[in-house]
Amino acid sequence: MKQSIPGLVILLLVGLSSCMKPMASFMMSTEHITAPATVTFANSSKGANAYEWDFGDGQQSMDSITTHRYTHAGKYDVTLIAIKGKKSSSMTKSIIIDPPTTCLIEITTDYGVMMAQLYDVTPQHRDNFLKLAEEGFYDGLLFHRVINGFMIQGGDPQSKNAPAGERLGSGGPGYTVPAEFVDTLVHVKGAIAAARMPDSVNPEKASSGSQFYIVHGSPADDKYLDRMESGKGFKYGPDQRAEYLEVGGYPPLDGDYTVFGKIISGFDVIDKIANVEKDNRDRPTSDVRMTVKVIR
Repeated sequence: MKQSIPGLVILLLVGLSSCMKPMASFMMSTEHITAPATVTFANSSKGANAYEWDFGDGQQSMDSITTHRYTHAGKYDVTLIAIKGKKSSSMTKSIIIDPPTTCLIEITTDYGVMMAQLYDVTPQHRDNFLKLAEEGFYDGLLFHRVINGFMIQGGDPQSKNAPAGERLGSGGPGYTVPAEFVDTLVHVKGAIAAARMPDSVNPEKASSGSQFYIVHGSPADDKYLDRMESGKGFKYGPDQRAEYLEVGGYPPLDGDYTVFGKIISGFDVIDKIANVEKDNRDRPTSDVRMTVKVIR
């Protein structure tokens, strides 16, 4: 009899445990942060074997411990449901995401994600790009022209459903954007600039309404920059010269094409795209698509 009592107690405890309702509980790595923000959610629930997360922005997860990226400002109610069999409980906490202090966009490609800043000193290009991005104009378009050591170019709406080998680069939204040249904005690696028609048909150097390129570039040294200054009749400031010497770029385009933004993360993505296999028109032989999201 003495030996059977512990076993009976264990059976009772197991039976009680199986009848207990799970208790949902979690902690967040932060409750107030600026977009774009990646937040970690640590699950401390008890008695559950399945979980359902709702991050408050239309996204869900069934992982036990998870992270989530918020790209838009707002107050989000995050809910965790802890489940065991037919029983469940939930916990909800709020997180506040503040808007970014600069104008940011996220360019997602087949080779990774690039984060970019658009400049306030080029407001017409900034606002036009934001308008098109929020309309979904760029989603599914190709980087249709890629030259290693120079740039990767996209934004032609005709590229969305273009068959392999089709010539691209002439499409747009049906308007141009006036040039906005700023002396301090130059073609260092990662610079975002507007494509345009050549001077012979576009003496005002007006930009394409949608096509843009991201500078890949090559190394630069002082002698090279001195030649650029002599040929173009301007002087690089110490910051521009230092950045060219550090990361390289493509100085021959300075003063002729509007630079309106820069990549701030994802430089390896530029390198990967710049090195893809191309045809004789510099179009990648395997399509490289983009999705552009505005971070608000």
